[in-house]
Amino acid sequence: MNFITFLRRLKDKMFANMGQCHPAKLVALGYLSYILIGWLLLALPFMNNSGVTALDNLFIATSAVSTTGLVTVDIAKSYTFLGQLVILLLIQIGGVGYMTFGSFVILSRSPEITKRRAEISETVFSLPESFRIDKFLRSVVRFTIVIEFLGAVALYFAFTSAGVPDAAWQAVFHSVSAFCTAGFSLFSTSFESFSANFWLNIIIAVLSYLGAIGFIVCVDYWRKIRGKVKQVTLTSKIILWVTFWITLVGAALIFMGEPSINQHRTEDRILESLFQAMTAITTVGFNTVSIGALSNASLLIIIMMMVVGASPSGTGGGLKSTTFSALLGVMKSALKGRHEVTFWGKLVPSRRVWSAMASLSFYSSALLIGAYLLELTQQTSFAANVFEAASALGTVGLSTGITASLTDLGKCILILLMYCGRLGPVTFGMALFHKPPNYQVSSDSDLVA
Repeated sequence: MNFITFLRRLKDKMFANMGQCHPAKLVALGYLSYILIGWLLLALPFMNNSGVTALDNLFIATSAVSTTGLVTVDIAKSYTFLGQLVILLLIQIGGVGYMTFGSFVILSRSPEITKRRAEISETVFSLPESFRIDKFLRSVVRFTIVIEFLGAVALYFAFTSAGVPDAAWQAVFHSVSAFCTAGFSLFSTSFESFSANFWLNIIIAVLSYLGAIGFIVCVDYWRKIRGKVKQVTLTSKIILWVTFWITLVGAALIFMGEPSINQHRTEDRILESLFQAMTAITTVGFNTVSIGALSNASLLIIIMMMVVGASPSGTGGGLKSTTFSALLGVMKSALKGRHEVTFWGKLVPSRRVWSAMASLSFYSSALLIGAYLLELTQQTSFAANVFEAASALGTVGLSTGITASLTDLGKCILILLMYCGRLGPVTFGMALFHKPPNYQVSSDSDLVA
């Protein structure tokens, strides 16, 4: 047997084994491969300035693909333009989903995608059963391109009027980072220097919300506008309802209870409170006030919002808004002594309830383990460690300022939490422990948990 034949048989065997893998494992391997590729690229001499260690490059690559935004080095100072461009590409891949672009290329050349690729894409996006995966993927890519382009144009004018140098590159970078809820910034203090800039705050918030509420909602409302459907799905209504009320309540609590902003003008306090609530619930991770200066009460509010997180098929992390709504339904039914779970008068299928409970259990376990390990290995405060663990697992990127000072072991702990958070704790667990071939990909009901 010659070498070519050996390689051909090896390739056939690999693809055969992949065909038997659960989609969750393929998703996990897909994201891992992009992290490793990004790590190798960022390690090239012309990508970074001297002083960036191999572990820091791995940390940044993981943070970018997981769209977290936690950084151990200053991105603008530590990486060249090419390095920043690689980071931006990793953010884009991580935000939209590593399977999306490949599927879009296939769909542009043929009317259908393979059943296997469709199964993996459905694992990534968690679609309601009324959505067709091929049309949805086309809409995702087109929608992403349009929104990020418009966001970059708007940010260009905002940065130009604010006197920011390299306004064009800053606009493109922050538009992608905001829409993908990545929180990476080329400013050393994020958007703290722009806390009173109304239009910049609004543009970033709109981009972040569009990314966080998910492609399901955007495509759903677009179909309604075009007359393809008479009404939007229950999933979309729940996502908007949960996102709106958590943002409003969180902002109100920060406005009333945060002493570090008490001396600011009322209109600035409102803007700062709304922005920090937005950045937590969307998991975008930008900040207009110093997180390290916030009181423990405000940090607790932000942690709770980071845990709830964004929405299914969105670019953000966390438990997801629909999971939170299902848990509210469970509590309501338990208080009323009912055996079935309802939300807005609609029966929640039992498998959705089990999925929500499993997500809460896995997420809580991962958060507690991560915080415990940081407590064991770091000299930082308990509040800072819990906040850092919640931010990493929720792929948020907010920090009290301890990320750069973590030990190598602490950085490794956050790398694992960010990777787990990008996959979702349940998907991460399935990728590790699910045994083939006894799996089936079931379609989601109208309420996605």
